[in-house]
Amino acid sequence: MELSRRNIIKAGLAVGASFMLPSESLRAQSQPLITKKIPSSGEAMPIVGIGTARRYEDVKNDGEKVPLRETIRQFQALGGKVIDSSPSYGTAEAVVGELVDGLKIRDSLFLATKVSLRTGGRDEGVRQIEASFKRLRTDKIDLLAVHNLLDTDTQLKTIRDLKAAGRVRYVGITTSFDNQYAAFEQVMKKETLDFMQVDYALDNRDAGDRLIPLAGDRGMGVMINLPFGRGRLFNAVQGKKLPEWASEFDCASWAQFFLKYIVSHPSITCAVPGMARPEYVVDNLGAARGRLPDAAMRKRMEQFIDSL
Repeated sequence: MELSRRNIIKAGLAVGASFMLPSESLRAQSQPLITKKIPSSGEAMPIVGIGTARRYEDVKNDGEKVPLRETIRQFQALGGKVIDSSPSYGTAEAVVGELVDGLKIRDSLFLATKVSLRTGGRDEGVRQIEASFKRLRTDKIDLLAVHNLLDTDTQLKTIRDLKAAGRVRYVGITTSFDNQYAAFEQVMKKETLDFMQVDYALDNRDAGDRLIPLAGDRGMGVMINLPFGRGRLFNAVQGKKLPEWASEFDCASWAQFFLKYIVSHPSITCAVPGMARPEYVVDNLGAARGRLPDAAMRKRMEQFIDSL
């Protein structure tokens, strides 16, 4: 995805700031970010956050942290809040914790992470979660979710105990595997949860058939991972210009096109695309400004992508 998106940017077709006049770019950035309320609490959160899989998970030295630090600094300065991570993402939690601590911006962020265990039960889950607190350098995690339905019953109980103790604010579950959707749906129906997280993109809409509407019915916030379809969407539009009608919902780039489709869904609370470059922050947060597509426009966007 990095290479494809970089090529699009070089072609002048992706980042809105690259073809806007400076005054237009600054004016767009001055608009407040659109927020949505978390159903279980009413707390408002911006509809675009940062995902840290891949781009933060294999950081080997301080030099590699420099663009990540600037990415997080700019994200927070422009009003971003949500940063999503996992102990299964290699160095991601530790890198995020170090950079956020160094920038002194923890209190303005919403940090989400996961418990991800194939075996080990309660005690191993507790050890992993405590390690996440240390790596993130925080005494409170905003959202802690059971990752990919691993040991769900046991780990949900631990997370709820931590929530009762005031160390975790929200409880959730995640999946990025469509073969888990049936089991995921059953957990959603059985459990009272603050959030669910699932993969969803303009070319991968399966979760929109049942899971995302069910979350709306059950009063759960929805966080979306893989919103660019692991780079498939950028590959599909490489060399193509945005359709003129994208301006009808204030869309200035392909990244915004893909993200605005997602966050305009009435049951979706937030999308967390990977961001490891400051210019991507400006571009992606543009999807959280201006108008969003309505139901008819969303259908048109689906038809456009399906025709490629």
